[in-house]
Amino acid sequence: MFIKILICLVLGYCFGCISTAYIVGKVNKIDIRKYGSGNAGTTNALRTLGWKAGLVTFLGDALKAIIPVLLVRLVIFPDYEAVSLLMLYAGLGAVLGHNFPVWLNFKGGKGIAATGGVILAYDWRLAIAALVIFMVIVIVTRYVSLGSLVISTLLPIWIIIFYPGNLHMIIVGIIFTLSAFIKHRSNIKRLMSGTENKIGQKVKIDK
Repeated sequence: MFIKILICLVLGYCFGCISTAYIVGKVNKIDIRKYGSGNAGTTNALRTLGWKAGLVTFLGDALKAIIPVLLVRLVIFPDYEAVSLLMLYAGLGAVLGHNFPVWLNFKGGKGIAATGGVILAYDWRLAIAALVIFMVIVIVTRYVSLGSLVISTLLPIWIIIFYPGNLHMIIVGIIFTLSAFIKHRSNIKRLMSGTENKIGQKVKIDK
């Protein structure tokens, strides 16, 4: 089992290291990590380069998590009885690769779009619910970070409901949530102080 878990983590990490925001930034002749929040993720791409760049970044970041999860389920370990657990590890690897890409000196994004990709690869119904909840929160509050934090809690909740008693899966699901909260700790402080950036605020780019 340990070797299988390691394979899934490494596979996911390799895909996760493909930084869509960094690539989109380079296409637009900037290093996205030097603007806005400094994160190579969807929200910073949206604020810095506009909605088209944000959409491309979101889709790319979600896809790089979907692919390794589906590879584990359909190609690498399709008949393994604990394949659902291995899928989680592949997704976790993708999130870690996104957050800490080795080729960008471990300076990546915050893992929400990648987590969304993991959720979609697991259950499209949960993905739709997550998207609706996220959109409602962002529309009402205009805080992307708040919506991100809320949907980061959905995966462990889903596991608890559909895999009750599977402590291993529950722990891995909680790690997804903890990772999101750790990466968003500065956002949490700003949310609590009322100084968090709202969606629609643009970042000035000097070229």
